[in-house]
Parts: sequence; C-alpha cells; structure tokens
Amino acid sequence: MADEEIAELESVFGHRFRDPRLLVQALTHSSRMPERGTDDADDNNEKLEFLGDAVLELVVSEYLVRAFPVWGEGQLSKGRARLVNATALSLAAQRLSLGRHLRLGKGEEKTGGRSKPALLADAYEAVIAAVYLDSGLEAARGFIQRTLVEGAMAVEAERLGRTDPKSALQNLLQSRGIAPGSYYIVEESGPDHQKMFRVEVRVAGEIAGVGTGKTKKEAEQLAAVAALTQLGAEGI
Repeated sequence: MADEEIAELESVFGHRFRDPRLLVQALTHSSRMPERGTDDADDNNEKLEFLGDAVLELVVSEYLVRAFPVWGEGQLSKGRARLVNATALSLAAQRLSLGRHLRLGKGEEKTGGRSKPALLADAYEAVIAAVYLDSGLEAARGFIQRTLVEGAMAVEAERLGRTDPKSALQNLLQSRGIAPGSYYIVEESGPDHQKMFRVEVRVAGEIAGVGTGKTKKEAEQLAAVAALTQLGAEGI
C-alpha cells in the first residue's frame, strides 16, 4: 500500500497511524496470498477483526449506558443490536470507501469482494482494532463515534427505544441534575430551496454540540447527537 493511499485513509479516518503496518493488515483479506520473498503470510485481518469486534461492543455499550441512563438491560441490548450489526458496519465501511482500499486475492476480486457487505463489515472491525492497537482506547472510541455512532444515531434514534436525540440529551442532563440544553441557530446559508441550518446546543452556558442540517429540526437533532457523544465520552 503506497504512502499516498495511507495518507488518504488517515485523512478520512481522522487518525494518523504511528504504525501504518496495522492499517495495511486491517485491509488485507485472507484470500490475498503473500508475495514471493515477503514474510506477511499471517498478516491478514482476521485477528484484528476479532479484537475490533470486542472493542466495538465495549464502546457502543458504554455510549448507550451513558446516553440513556433510564434504559433497562433489554432496551440497551436492543439499542446495541441496532447500532452494531453487519448492515450498519458495512454501511460505515462504505462511507469510508474501505472497499476501494481492500487488499484481496484474485478470486475475491473477480467475484466482487470489494462490495460484499460481510467483507466490508469485517474490514471496518479490523480498522477499529488497528486504531486501538496503534493509539489506545480513546482513539478507537473517537473513531467509532465519528464513523458509526453519530451517523447511526441520527438515523436510528427514533427506533432506539423510541427516544430521539433531543429527548435522550434531556434525559441525560436531568439524570445528572443539570438544566435542559438550549438550542440556537447560529448560521443559515444557501438559497431558499436548499437552506442549510447550523445549530448549537448549549449546556450550562457552554457549547456542548453543533449540528448542520437541511431543516432546523434536523440540525437540532444532530447537535444533540454531538452533545451526547461529548458528554457520554467525557462526562460533566
């Protein structure tokens, strides 16, 4: 994998690898045979996928426990299942264009391996493990939140226990004895038929999250998602 390709992926991931070999391994499918004279016979992503799956479950479980403090075990399990499944992971991989960078064997290449949901989901988990091994749990947590949780929460929030992000944020703040957040439109841009709104949500007078959407409601919900991510990771 060329240095330019690694740099491109690092930019997309929002993470600069101390050891780029971990990234290369994460994107190497077991079907790829090592080139003659190399010693990377075992450097496929299967072990990283195993580790990434565990890190992913931990981070998402922690996020849900913090974001939805009134939920019981059943709701938490259902919420995690909606956020962490093969479809959600393959979609996250597609958003990151992982398929284009997979290192595949000739057989997988011919049968469309770059677009197979299972391979993409496995590669996404392997990348999580690569980030974790490279820089630790905080880096992996940030990567998962940016590339999976925020987008999934914006789409799945209503089905996740039927709690939307704004309500979830209010529940979280209430559980911590903090006044509800306040939402402010800080920017409107674009022509009337393609308006974009930028909204800040402030908690205790401080900006806790920012969201941009095609409607005020969408921008507010995305701001709430950002606030939940920040408060769930860092506490207040």
